[in-house]
Amino acid sequence: MKRPRVSILLPTFDSATAIEACLESITRQTEPNWECTVVDDGSRDDTVARVAAVARQDPRFLLVSRSHQGLVRTLNAGLSHCRAPLVARMDADDIMHSQRLAAQCALLEHDRGLAAAGTHVRLFPRSILLDGLRAYEAWLNSLATPDDVARDALVECPVAHPTLMIRRHVLEAHPYRDRGWPEDYDLVLRLLGGGHKIGIVPRRLLCWRDSTTRLSRTAPAYRIERFVACKAAHLSRTLLAGRDDYALWGYGPTGRAMFRALEKHGKRPACIIEVNPRKIGQRIHGTPVVPPDRLPPPRTLPIVVAVSGPGPRATIRNQMARTGHRELEDFVCTA
Repeated sequence: MKRPRVSILLPTFDSATAIEACLESITRQTEPNWECTVVDDGSRDDTVARVAAVARQDPRFLLVSRSHQGLVRTLNAGLSHCRAPLVARMDADDIMHSQRLAAQCALLEHDRGLAAAGTHVRLFPRSILLDGLRAYEAWLNSLATPDDVARDALVECPVAHPTLMIRRHVLEAHPYRDRGWPEDYDLVLRLLGGGHKIGIVPRRLLCWRDSTTRLSRTAPAYRIERFVACKAAHLSRTLLAGRDDYALWGYGPTGRAMFRALEKHGKRPACIIEVNPRKIGQRIHGTPVVPPDRLPPPRTLPIVVAVSGPGPRATIRNQMARTGHRELEDFVCTA
């Protein structure tokens, strides 16, 4: 068979109620030169039968059935069947916009400096969305460039995983892995930490389904503390590599969580920067608390800004710019 332009990597598990709409959205793509590897992870419902029926009508679909082994092994098994130079992730309960593949292929073929690209999303059904998810959607859709992705990568995962399209050789060099935290966020941070750039098609090209049964709501690896652990591991390999000390800006709930997570990697703050007058001049776990006007000078002590909310982050970034601190070199923002 002719080598496709893009391979779609689609894991499934008990997806019978949504899989047909997902597959139909793939068949409607304006880019016709694709293949889709559907890897079933031991479904107990009739997912396999539904996929097989579609595959009989359209040979671009390949069904791979396996015993239940979990998402990471399922993804890596599916990757071995992908033949195209580009691999597009998709989830079985989501729906692609008809122009998704064409737009992402065009971006990656135009900009050879990009290792991968995501898109903006629309969460659905809107009637059940919690305020936190609406805020995440708005934040995610505010990112439009590789610089945006790199700058905010430790705030939240900056790419919705089912929108990711990645060069196959890059994904083969950075296969999915299970470290007890989100495999998709782990992949994105490893790519960025390795110097790869991730772009964004700034259009809502995926309908991203929310439900109470989503893996991100039910699996222990997706709990908030596991996201923090993932961020801390990335920081220890990048900004804090080769040293044990840093400055921590903020000691509210976000700062305390990051303090504990980094401590497990042998990293302890030399100072804690706070605006709360009741904390300034005190010591927290033996660490002095200082005001912002006592920031370590640029290019000396790396600074981890651990505050929640876009407003406080913007204020701190502005202050850092005035004092000559360079983001991603002298400091990073996390949440």
